[in-house]
Amino acid sequence: MMVPQPAAQAPFPLPPEDRRRSPYTGWTRAHWEATADALLRATVPYASPRHALIVLPGARPSCSGTRSDGLEGFARTFLLAALRVAGGDGRDPQGHLPRYAEGLTAGPRNPTAGRELTTGHPDSWPTIPAIRQARVEAASIALGLRLTRPWLWDTLDQRARTRLADWLLPALTPSPVDNNWWLFGLAVAGFLQDVGIEPLRAQEAIDRALNRIEDWYLGDGWYSDGDNRAFDHYNAWALHFHPVLHAHLASEASLLATYGERLCAHLADHTRLFDAIGAPLPFGRSLTYRFAATAAPWLGALTGHTPLAPGATRRLASGTLRHFLDRGAVDGNGLLSLGWYGPYAPMLQSYSGPASPYWAAKGFLGLLLPPDHPAWTDTEEPLPAETQDTAKPLGPTGLLLHSTASDGLVRLHNHGSNSPLAACDPHYSRFAYSTRTGPTADDAPADNHFALLLDGRPTTRGPAAPHGSGPDWAASVQTPHRADGTALPGIRLLSATAVHGRTEVRAHLVTGAPPGTPVRQTGWATTPDGPTAQLHPAHGYRGPATQTPTGSTPFGPRTRTSVLEGYTTPDPQGTLFVALASLTGDPAPAPVGELVTTTIKGTTLHITWQDGTSTHLPLNPPPTGGAGP
Repeated sequence: MMVPQPAAQAPFPLPPEDRRRSPYTGWTRAHWEATADALLRATVPYASPRHALIVLPGARPSCSGTRSDGLEGFARTFLLAALRVAGGDGRDPQGHLPRYAEGLTAGPRNPTAGRELTTGHPDSWPTIPAIRQARVEAASIALGLRLTRPWLWDTLDQRARTRLADWLLPALTPSPVDNNWWLFGLAVAGFLQDVGIEPLRAQEAIDRALNRIEDWYLGDGWYSDGDNRAFDHYNAWALHFHPVLHAHLASEASLLATYGERLCAHLADHTRLFDAIGAPLPFGRSLTYRFAATAAPWLGALTGHTPLAPGATRRLASGTLRHFLDRGAVDGNGLLSLGWYGPYAPMLQSYSGPASPYWAAKGFLGLLLPPDHPAWTDTEEPLPAETQDTAKPLGPTGLLLHSTASDGLVRLHNHGSNSPLAACDPHYSRFAYSTRTGPTADDAPADNHFALLLDGRPTTRGPAAPHGSGPDWAASVQTPHRADGTALPGIRLLSATAVHGRTEVRAHLVTGAPPGTPVRQTGWATTPDGPTAQLHPAHGYRGPATQTPTGSTPFGPRTRTSVLEGYTTPDPQGTLFVALASLTGDPAPAPVGELVTTTIKGTTLHITWQDGTSTHLPLNPPPTGGAGP
């Protein structure tokens, strides 16, 4: 399936397309270099007097304060500059590094514990012990220094090196946040070890970080982001990124063998989560990092630990970068906005500051590959999403991958990933996500949700635990929560999704709820120019689906979704509700009710698909009681 890209809409000049080498995207290495240069040039006017802070305009500050945000602007764009220059073997035709060298000298000269720019030296960085977000930015600074050592660190005078090292050293202490933050200490330690500063402490920090993430490795290339069930893009752009890149830069063969093998296993799933039009899934947190999602595929090519052919790697990465540039992710001033395409506040977290999107710099990791590497020279190849239909549980996550080759659309059905921040986070708690739709905002009716209606208010999902899976289905159990966040003891929900082609069967067994409790199932929230969504009752619901406005998503300010309603019965075994759903980019799709039939026999839902194949969903009632799985 060939998906032509529109003419680039980036507000900066780009080289001519090469449709012979890159028939899908038209992009070459020169386009990546030009984009990196343009993104860096655009931030220059917002630098402090000696370039140690970059304070971008037009967005609310993060919870860490404006000085931390200024450090973030410096650190994340410095990583981009480092990748650009290191990828050119030290060539710096745009003169990026001299600015950052000045900032590296000025920033730690008069460090401050202050959060705001109205106090302290105008170029000073906040200290890591005082502002914990500084630990995150220290990782980008250390990685940038590691990549550019011959052209930057080695040229600094001893006083500047000492001040910089003293500022970095607190990052070697145990992480104050028990998740992927442990790896920021690893990034700092790797650099300090390279330059011979506190090598024993650095090794302790490396070992401590790797030991901690080992507790979260669940197999098949998947980590949980902490002591929870949080599976999202952090697997690719943090939990695999830092250990594998450290092992590669340190030439640690044994480490690279271990973590590279895990990366390769993860990429077998991760690379299937990209749409034929280049879109990654808007699922999880920190989504404003956008094309940082391509860091792991580039890293696989860099280290040789990837299931993708070189041409498919470039097609994936270039397709994703173009996808966002063509749709307004960069504003008229050349700056990345806080959002998905344009600005979109409901997607953000409290830690998101004006420069947060520049963690997208990780997506430029491919520039470390030499220009004659096959990932740059081979002809682009199609993505997994456009070569065959896929239904596949993703290892231990409880996530069910679902894609269709006819339209290149990717869907993800969530039966086991939970938010590390809030159980009702719409970017984790929906039952389904896609590359062409997004979760509705908190103040809008929830899409892809099943709820009990208590006093007219829908319940939230509550933490979900996996409850089995098969080749084309996945199930979970959870205790619904009231709108105020309190659990409903004694009520349990067994939910299952089975997929085939574009068709979805969504089943929910409610136990422990009083008879006559109203329930509601919603479908996909689509924009007027988006894909076609359908929702059809199969069992337990009353009447056909109705349409309702559902507000904004990252894809537009106005969406609509279909709604089904029903009531629980007195059956002590619970009340079963079954709906058929579909989301497709294909024109004029047939009604989903014509594509599948369902029958219930005992505790099994028997599904017969249009092509005669079948699926059997076990629906054994979960135990009641307790506040969660």
